[in-house]
Amino acid sequence: MRARDLGIHIGRMEPGELNAITDVSGVRVGHTTLIDGDGPLRPGEGPIRTGVTVVVPHDGDVWTEPVFAGAHRLNGNGELTGLEWIREAGMLGGVIGITNTHSVGVVRDALIEAAARAHAMSDGIWALPSVGETYDGALNDINGFHVRPAHVHAALEAAAGGPIAEGNVGGGTGMICHEFKGGIGTASRRVGEWTVGVLVQANYGARDLLRIDGVPVGRAMPTSEVSSPWDEVDALNARATPEGGSIIGIVATDAPLLPHQCARLAQRVGMGVARMGSYASHGSGDLFVAFATGNRGLSRNSGEDDPRLTVDLRMVVDQHINPLLEAVAEGTEEAIVNALLAAETMTGRDGITAHALDADRLVAVMRDHGRLA
Repeated sequence: MRARDLGIHIGRMEPGELNAITDVSGVRVGHTTLIDGDGPLRPGEGPIRTGVTVVVPHDGDVWTEPVFAGAHRLNGNGELTGLEWIREAGMLGGVIGITNTHSVGVVRDALIEAAARAHAMSDGIWALPSVGETYDGALNDINGFHVRPAHVHAALEAAAGGPIAEGNVGGGTGMICHEFKGGIGTASRRVGEWTVGVLVQANYGARDLLRIDGVPVGRAMPTSEVSSPWDEVDALNARATPEGGSIIGIVATDAPLLPHQCARLAQRVGMGVARMGSYASHGSGDLFVAFATGNRGLSRNSGEDDPRLTVDLRMVVDQHINPLLEAVAEGTEEAIVNALLAAETMTGRDGITAHALDADRLVAVMRDHGRLA
């Protein structure tokens, strides 16, 4: 189930064919989902509700051909590795990974291993991959370290274009959003000859702040009506709260953008998150990266004898960048809604349950506010 299936049309722009980040030519997404066990938490054994998602930025050799990129930190209580090099060089080199907070290291290392394997373990390969995280410890045995290198390699092998599985999949398996079940979501927008796609791992927010297309949905579905998993967490004397969740946002476009323009797109992910009812709390890790494939061949990797010292570039004139900025804000908002609608009710560690956002109830609320197409 997705927003447009219910007649919820976010914003004023049109989506791409798939309404997904894979509408950007060459972009592929893969998931490995890990679900096992029930009952009380037994660190190292389970229950397991986690996974890993990978985003492959183009159809070339991603480990040796970087693309222009930029990043933005809305609130920094989180991790997305490799951002300092993106800020310094303005380029993304390699696959982006998303997982749970305590598995960032293993995913990063496995991606470096994948780069080395792809080049026969050559010592000439240098990799500094970007891996983001959000916290799934309310449902998952997060200190069991269940994400292993093999799971990362499986996600890479599964990476494909076309429709993307959303909700309780990959890195989003154990995530909670606005005190409903959250996870992975995606959307896209057409901007003339170009496409902008967004993918999120949504794991943030308080129920009563949730807004969808401007409608105060959270107030219409309070935790007294649909219980919050955080109430059960509090009963276990855990310290996590809905105010401290996080979101990772990945933006892809085939527009010919330069690094400073990519950074501007990354910043607009925060606008979409704000529309949904986030204020980027002190405990939230809201980290975003945007890459553009409209300029290719940016690195001297065609051979040791390649004499090139310069490359010709194209760029969108800044005065005409507004539609791309709007596309990111709209796409982010719809991606989060799609994550909420695709997610299914999940019971994790210690019987803690994150309930799905009920589509029929959502339709009724949106209809009451005159917001259905």
